[in-house]
Amino acid sequence: MSFYCPPQAHADGGAPNLAYVSGTPSGVSVIDVGQAKVTKTILVAGDPHTILLSLDGRFLYVTQPALGQVSVIAAKTGQSVCTAHLPGAPALLAIDTDTGTLYAAGNGAAQVSALDAATCAVRRTFKTESPVYGLAVALTAGSSLFGGTTNQLWVAGAHGLTIFDDQTGRVLGSVALSGAQYLSIPPGEMVYVTTRQRSVDAVGLKTKEVHQILTGGIFGPMDYDAISSEMYVPDEQHNVLDVLSPIDPGTTTLPKEPERVIHTGVPPEAVAITNDGLLGFVALSGGKVAMLDLLERRFVYTLHAGGTPHFIITGLYPPSSKAIPPVASPQQDSAWRNLAIVVVYALAFVFLTLLFVLLWHLRKYRKKGT
Repeated sequence: MSFYCPPQAHADGGAPNLAYVSGTPSGVSVIDVGQAKVTKTILVAGDPHTILLSLDGRFLYVTQPALGQVSVIAAKTGQSVCTAHLPGAPALLAIDTDTGTLYAAGNGAAQVSALDAATCAVRRTFKTESPVYGLAVALTAGSSLFGGTTNQLWVAGAHGLTIFDDQTGRVLGSVALSGAQYLSIPPGEMVYVTTRQRSVDAVGLKTKEVHQILTGGIFGPMDYDAISSEMYVPDEQHNVLDVLSPIDPGTTTLPKEPERVIHTGVPPEAVAITNDGLLGFVALSGGKVAMLDLLERRFVYTLHAGGTPHFIITGLYPPSSKAIPPVASPQQDSAWRNLAIVVVYALAFVFLTLLFVLLWHLRKYRKKGT
């Protein structure tokens, strides 16, 4: 069992033993990991897409593109804390956990809005060259790699990536990459990008060098294992999760990707990996959610959440799947029953043998006494 506790929760949030999925009939459904069922629904209008949690799990940050707004909701009660009305049908969200700033955007406007996560007040607007298709924050403040005091906001547009200083709004650089879409930035020196040209690319955080590592799929929102640095990429076209091995920024030879694939049976819409590297949750087409044991590389259970799932997040410390009793098949039940019968007969034989030996010695002792 791992007791590792990362210093930052990133997009995995902080609510223990819970997973949140957007796009369900209520808006957002809450799954109790241990009970393997939806135990609560949060009524959120506007077809919520990207959802995030505060580090302590108290607040749920939700995009509502159909209403043109972003809301902060009390995760425990479902009550609205604040709302910001924004242009561009915001469906994308990222958070700078160092400053408590939310970044929201959509592909209906060429801008990113920086919001105060506590009040929803707009702190700053970042102008972009095209509508926005992806957002991520690189936590670079104070790192030896960059030496700065602020983090970086990476924005995917129609023709490439733009990198901003997330506090001053200054453009730090750009990367030409046609059709860039979803972004994910694991610890290290790589930014992972899916494209509408059906590829997955890795971009050097410092070098800006582009490596194409997958092609030929329809790739959805990704997540990474913070322990192994493996990247999990949903591929809707082939009904699989592609698992990518980490890339050494100094290497001249890329690893063969994917490292392995996990078959989901139906198109996977989004994936979330817990910070302890034990579990994965996959939002599936048709309103289902599946829990994956990452160590044993198997699905533990699948449940029905309904609707059209868009995004999924998890808390920091869900229980190990080993604590969740697996559902045995009829063949497994029969095997255990047969084994139990054999053990009972064996114990009965041993007992009768010992009893026979004891009686024989007792009878022999009595004969000597007479």
